[in-house]
Amino acid sequence: MKLFYSAASPFVRKVMVCAHELGIADRIDLVPSKASPVDRSAEIRTDNPLGQVPTLVTEHGMALYDSRVICEFLDGQAGGRLFGSGEARWRAITEQALADGALGAALLARYEAMLRPEPQRWSDWSRGQMGKVADALDRFEVILPSAADRVDIGTITIGCALGYLDFRFPDLDWRRDHSAAAAWFAGFGERPSMAKTRPEG
Repeated sequence: MKLFYSAASPFVRKVMVCAHELGIADRIDLVPSKASPVDRSAEIRTDNPLGQVPTLVTEHGMALYDSRVICEFLDGQAGGRLFGSGEARWRAITEQALADGALGAALLARYEAMLRPEPQRWSDWSRGQMGKVADALDRFEVILPSAADRVDIGTITIGCALGYLDFRFPDLDWRRDHSAAAAWFAGFGERPSMAKTRPEG
């Protein structure tokens, strides 16, 4: 399998955390890619018209995207244990959707600050996106005390979201008002799968 990736992407990290947890990371060849919202990768667009990471090309040449699809595919390849069934599945994929939404909002806020020319930046837009992040953090605070040692697509995505806030928004200090989430992440963030995929720079 071949994965177009950027080491800084939290959605790529989510895919690789799943791969490590499933024990199949060594089956994935990583292809470094420069994907940008304003300069889509021509190389990736051959397989994914959106030109975005993560994009996975399977051993049979099928292209899969986005991270939600790729993670479920990898889970199926490894016997299926990260998505669960019945109520557990609905809980896990709903948590995934919440954390993915928080990540999407954080990325939009970062793009606004880093890519848009300063005279064109819209502060209300950034506040709106970070408001979504704040509300997601409040919900994580409710969810995580009962998560214990649960490892599924929900907790993996939440872990990658919290890791991204540490990586790109170090001044946010999300731990100050979210002690339960902080305590959970102190443990989950040190799992081998998380440690091996921690972004740098």
